[in-house]
Amino acid sequence: METTLSAHEIGKGLPILIIHGWEMQGKSEEPDFEPIFNTIPGLRRIYVDLPGMGTTPANKVKDLDEIYARLTQFIDSRLGSSNFLLIGSSCGAYIARAIAQKYINQVDGLLLRVPLIEPKDSMRDLDAFTTLVENRELMSTISAEDKALLGNVLIQTPPYIQALKAKYKDVLSPAWNAADSEALRPIREDPNRYQLSSAVLDESAKFLAPTLIVCGRQDRTVGYRDSLRLLELYPRSTYIVLDRGTHGLPIDDSREVFSGPLFVTGYIGLVNGGIVLMCKG
Repeated sequence: METTLSAHEIGKGLPILIIHGWEMQGKSEEPDFEPIFNTIPGLRRIYVDLPGMGTTPANKVKDLDEIYARLTQFIDSRLGSSNFLLIGSSCGAYIARAIAQKYINQVDGLLLRVPLIEPKDSMRDLDAFTTLVENRELMSTISAEDKALLGNVLIQTPPYIQALKAKYKDVLSPAWNAADSEALRPIREDPNRYQLSSAVLDESAKFLAPTLIVCGRQDRTVGYRDSLRLLELYPRSTYIVLDRGTHGLPIDDSREVFSGPLFVTGYIGLVNGGIVLMCKG
């Protein structure tokens, strides 16, 4: 089995392993976390690229179990017996839960951002899309190309649309373009392959370290209600559901300070055994 995963490291100190979402890459996580992490000394951020994503070749990866296995070999090689913090976004959060179980004596804190809970699309508890701030006049000025890119826009204000376009341009599109869709599509389209086996993820196992779960109230990809079941499995968890939060949160339109959404990036750490949550509005 090919074990080499690409990773970008920033800083020195306590390791933080950051696992991105499906068809994303390590660089996708940096714009959200680095503005916080680079102000806190003593943190070694490890932004890993999963197989077939970023600069890591797919190397005939077959399913999520194999992605998990390659990630554990990366951890054993890069971190050894060191304690570390763990962050996962979307599908990366799903995999992070399994990583936290395997390395339960090493993971000191866990952050799950817009976590995937139900791998099978048909099983997800999702709400229909509803525009929260509507501006038909503004939307009529958007080009057909931008409308195709942005899809349904939740908050139809100039700052939000500008921030959303920037996230597509700077974060999402580069990751999609770098992903090996030929290798990844068969996994994503097969419910049996886009799911961790019970031998890898025990859905009844508890994790006792500080945990932060951040969901979007308007997340139409994984929703938020499915993640409520995690509260019993993570007894030391803090659970947050952000209004005006989509699967791509955060979308920072903070220039509209009083009408913009709460922009939250979470940071889990052992600060007197507790959780630090960084917010700006």
